[in-house]
Amino acid sequence: MSERNTLWGIDLGGTKIEGVILKSKEEPEVLLRKRIATEADKGYQHIINQIQLLINQMAEEIGFKPISIGIGTPGSTDPESGLLKNSNSTNLNHNPLHRDLEKLLKIPVFMANDANCFAVAETQMGIVKEKFPKAEVVFGVIMGSGVGGGLIINGKVWNGKHGIAGEWGHIFLDEEGEDCYCGKHGCVETILAGKALERYYKKISGKDKKLKDIMADKSDDEFAQRTYERLIHFFGKGLSVIINVIDPDVIIIGGGVGNIPYLYGEGVESVKQFTFNPDMKTPILKPKLGDSAGVFGAAFLNS
Repeated sequence: MSERNTLWGIDLGGTKIEGVILKSKEEPEVLLRKRIATEADKGYQHIINQIQLLINQMAEEIGFKPISIGIGTPGSTDPESGLLKNSNSTNLNHNPLHRDLEKLLKIPVFMANDANCFAVAETQMGIVKEKFPKAEVVFGVIMGSGVGGGLIINGKVWNGKHGIAGEWGHIFLDEEGEDCYCGKHGCVETILAGKALERYYKKISGKDKKLKDIMADKSDDEFAQRTYERLIHFFGKGLSVIINVIDPDVIIIGGGVGNIPYLYGEGVESVKQFTFNPDMKTPILKPKLGDSAGVFGAAFLNS
């Protein structure tokens, strides 16, 4: 094993910071994996100090320091200002996180948002690597408490001019959507996120119910059936935009909503209805790496 070939990654979350060291790009064997609390309530400077603490602990355990590191973040870095934006960990926003970390760690830092890290991990060592290793353009979707996306071209994250490439969750989808935290209305996230679906169910039924129970009860509950139909319809309408514009080789669906099995049957049929092609052949896949995708993808940012 060459120390110089190892890939170091950090997944920065709101409650935990997780780190991993992989043997190499060609042999992504996990050499070390470790996590500590983010303690985000203590502020921005404390968060970056926690990142440094974790890296120092990992270096002590493995016996050498990284020569570069990849970091997955909530939100993305604006290419012009260098400031983090669109993060639900709001004390990171409007701060030069990338610049501050390079100054603190004194090594090159490669950063991308969590959706991009998910997509690059599944491309480099997950389901895409396993089933479609020659795929050149991969789109990764996160459908959970929020909705996001990441675009991978030839194994690398494509960030775009504004650093927002792949932000599928904030495409306008329907007037019946809710106001979004981004300041707009009717975004994909306000319709297809798990919490949004649960709010829709409550709006039409007057009752609280978890999404998994809504899906399980759709045969016996007319409101659950309407919520299911809404999910399938807008899943198709929303993803068709990605196919019509980017036409990726593969789409991967991550996040809790992505566990709903109907998306890979009725959902795919819905996508076909809205796609500008006589037949929609794009593979739409479940991910392989689960919760590990974020930190593995961060490691591959500096490969």
